[in-house]
Amino acid sequence: MVKQTEIKFTKEGELTIFKADSTQINLDIEIADTEFDRETGLMYRDAMQPKQGMLFVFDDVRERYFYMKNTRISLDIIYIGANNKIVSFQKNAKPFDESSLPSNLPAKYVLEVNAGLADQWQLAVNDSISFVKTH
Repeated sequence: MVKQTEIKFTKEGELTIFKADSTQINLDIEIADTEFDRETGLMYRDAMQPKQGMLFVFDDVRERYFYMKNTRISLDIIYIGANNKIVSFQKNAKPFDESSLPSNLPAKYVLEVNAGLADQWQLAVNDSISFVKTH
């Protein structure tokens, strides 16, 4: 049996979530902005820190469908529109579940964080994000 190498988190940017009550949540992010990175996502990871996430950046704005193939950790999937505002959530996505998890609304960005954090942080539709690449 081939042992899959664990992939380590590589900080590629910083993301801030701006909530309606003016509080902010700051995360270190990996950025998935190539076809390969978007297809691979967080597959084969054993863990992610609470203040880490992966931001998927797409070239177009349309309904997105994510799934958890080869993904070992439960995730909250946060769909974000072209205006940088949260449009929908798929919370507590189960490891290895290949069912489709639709955004139900057009999205340009998708942020994946550890399952439970969207509720813990009390994120809501229309909260907004900004992000910068750090390298």
